[in-house]
Amino acid sequence: MMMSGFFRFGVWQNFFRAWKSGYSGNLEGEGFTLGGVYVIGAGRQGILLEHREKEFGDKVSLPSVLEAAEKIKPQAS
Repeated sequence: MMMSGFFRFGVWQNFFRAWKSGYSGNLEGEGFTLGGVYVIGAGRQGILLEHREKEFGDKVSLPSVLEAAEKIKPQAS
């Protein structure tokens, strides 16, 4: 995202939401890497949930993570 991320309205909304809730974080690291969440099933189940941040602070839905985790089937020994 580089500098374009700095000018996006959603990024500022996410920043103020985090700041209001008391999250301060740290300013270490390069600061341009977006994150993501994957839920991967056992064996051949593969990826059950994939969430990639589109902008800084783009959060994954907790209910969707829990729903995907419930779909994980134990691998037969």
